[in-house]
Amino acid sequence: MALKSLVNSGLSEFAIWIYKQMREMGVEHDSYTFPILSKAVFLVDFEAFWLGKTIHGLAMQMGFGCDVYFCNTMIAVYSKSGRFGDACKLFHEMPDRDIVSWTAMISAYVREDNFFGAFRLFGKMQNEVEPNAVTMLGLLQGCPSMVEGRQLHGYIIKNGLLHDRSVENSLLNMYSHVDSVSDAEILFGEIDKRDVVTWNIMLSLYTYKGDITRMIGCFRQMSGEVDPSCETLTVFVSGLAECGYLFEGRQIHCLALKKGLFDDKLRACLLDFYAKHREVDISAKLFEEVHYRNSITWNTMMLGFIENGLFKECIALFKQMLLVGVRPGAEILRTLILAYTHMGAVQLGKGIHGYIIRKSFVESGAAITALETSILNMYLRCGSLSAAGVCFDRMVGKDLVAWTSMIEGYGMHGLGFQALELFQKMVEEGLKPNDMTFLSILSACSHSGLLSEGCQILYCMRSKFSVEPNLNHYTCIIDMLGRSGMIKEGLSLIFKLVPFPDGRIFGALLAASRVYMDKKVADYAANRLLELEPDNAGYHTLISNVKASAEKWFEVEDFRSTIKSKDLMKLPGWSCIEAKGFLHGFVSGDRSHPYADCIQQTLEILNRTMQDVLM
Repeated sequence: MALKSLVNSGLSEFAIWIYKQMREMGVEHDSYTFPILSKAVFLVDFEAFWLGKTIHGLAMQMGFGCDVYFCNTMIAVYSKSGRFGDACKLFHEMPDRDIVSWTAMISAYVREDNFFGAFRLFGKMQNEVEPNAVTMLGLLQGCPSMVEGRQLHGYIIKNGLLHDRSVENSLLNMYSHVDSVSDAEILFGEIDKRDVVTWNIMLSLYTYKGDITRMIGCFRQMSGEVDPSCETLTVFVSGLAECGYLFEGRQIHCLALKKGLFDDKLRACLLDFYAKHREVDISAKLFEEVHYRNSITWNTMMLGFIENGLFKECIALFKQMLLVGVRPGAEILRTLILAYTHMGAVQLGKGIHGYIIRKSFVESGAAITALETSILNMYLRCGSLSAAGVCFDRMVGKDLVAWTSMIEGYGMHGLGFQALELFQKMVEEGLKPNDMTFLSILSACSHSGLLSEGCQILYCMRSKFSVEPNLNHYTCIIDMLGRSGMIKEGLSLIFKLVPFPDGRIFGALLAASRVYMDKKVADYAANRLLELEPDNAGYHTLISNVKASAEKWFEVEDFRSTIKSKDLMKLPGWSCIEAKGFLHGFVSGDRSHPYADCIQQTLEILNRTMQDVLM
């Protein structure tokens, strides 16, 4: 009993030391000793396979190898330690198996994401023992689709297991995970006594689907039945963060303070919420209040600084994190690289790249690929195409995002033919392009004036790859036609193929009309822009410039008066460059840089030189 108490109290290392003393004193073992010991070993170091094997071998030597309770414990330990093969071998060698044995093995299959293996074992189980509610919980956790989920639902009803609250909630959670909103809502309506877990599942479902109206309605209805938990408020705030509901988020913040429901997860979620709403000072205050800052908390605050253009603050926070002894993982390094990318700090980015190579990161393949892709993007956006090419060639596990990033990089550097060659190579290697890949290759064709090739890409999207073009793709085509002077063809394409054109597509048409002085199309595009986005300062400025090019000064004055009267502020353009180890920032119209006059003179010389070359 002493061993069990120590393990349950989290003192597993001390429990193992007590067991050593017990062995030295020759204290007799019973059927509970080894199950408790195996659990203690797992809690201390779940990767210590050899130690688990040693305990198993020792138990067999002492005559406990066939004990059902011990074997059940070892199946769970092997499974949770990633030793699925050992778990299977032990299960099949057991002379006697009870319901716990079968349930543990089914859970092991689910943990391996092998639901169909779990389902087959479930069928065999019914020939020996009757499954119970715990068995169903394990199966529902790994259910991959609505078809299997409905089969399990029918079995649960038929065998009278639906009365169990945990089974009801797991069934509801299963429908949520397979995106079956209608089935989830039907089951939710049939549950007589709904607890906070039940409501949280529905709230999470609506949040995931982005259905803000139902999410808010669910929260209000829930408040009339049960008290919300920290998890409830965390899920709700995360949904509000994505839709710009600042006032409602502040109300939830006040509710959390009033009810005393704060924990570090909710603080981190509110931190992200305020950062997304440009209330970065409040985010920073909440960050200081987080007692235990894990890597997610640090990363969230760093991303908050980046979203608000505070890149130096993001870097300073990273240095602070290092000082307190937190080792950066792949996600945090991706965020840091993103900050360097925005700042154009390629040398600092190279330093992080070298750090990653030296440390030989041991993380999941997906995490490393994502990190390498971020480095690739950093080189591309900082203008170092050769370094990006080397980085891309050295990537072992190139996923679709990496290929798409490299195609986009060639496009932004005006290398349309290279982008097309890489696209073809990607297809030959068996990767199916998605809508983002096609957007990148169409943009590359547009920037390089490859009109014929771009039209062929648009055609093969639907015919060869079954990808339906969306507004972004059509905007690229309009831009491509506009660059080639085919303004009326672009307008015709909008009428024929684009059912609900937005401001961006008419913005592209207006910009092209300005270049080729097509006044009729320019006036039409300008009017549509004002209808679709009347408060967009950028479009007002563009239309004003078009009118100025046509020397319609009275209309120019009207547009500028409208911008002032509506207080439409266009954020000034800015850029950042790294030179001789120092970062220099520039804002449009700002002459505060100490070398502003020298920079202006150099730009004028370059401008005259370019004009001389063109003439």
